[in-house]
Amino acid sequence: QVHVVESGGGLVQPGGSLRLSCEASGSDFSLYIMGWYRQAPGKQREMVATVTQRGTTTYADSGKGRFTISRDNAKSTVYLQMNSLESEDTAVYYCNARHRIYDTEYWGKGTLVTVSS
Repeated sequence: QVHVVESGGGLVQPGGSLRLSCEASGSDFSLYIMGWYRQAPGKQREMVATVTQRGTTTYADSGKGRFTISRDNAKSTVYLQMNSLESEDTAVYYCNARHRIYDTEYWGKGTLVTVSS
């Protein structure tokens, strides 16, 4: 079982940047595909970006060119660097750990990102 905890959310102005962190514990981090998802008010949760244990990344179209996901396997931490933030990026951002063989998933409690002037 994996326990994931997000941090780094907050209020940022349009055009600004923010870096989210997610620290995992409780199991071998390298067994998990890590991802960031978000849920805006009144909308369904959606994938933002994922990264495999080897560093292969995928991005939703909404974040391509603006967001960068990365992981530090030695620290059991995954990051989401968000640049050129827009009001549409306002959401609760969730960290997800998905076992690469068994597909078992674990979620964090989320961190709120608010993009507003």
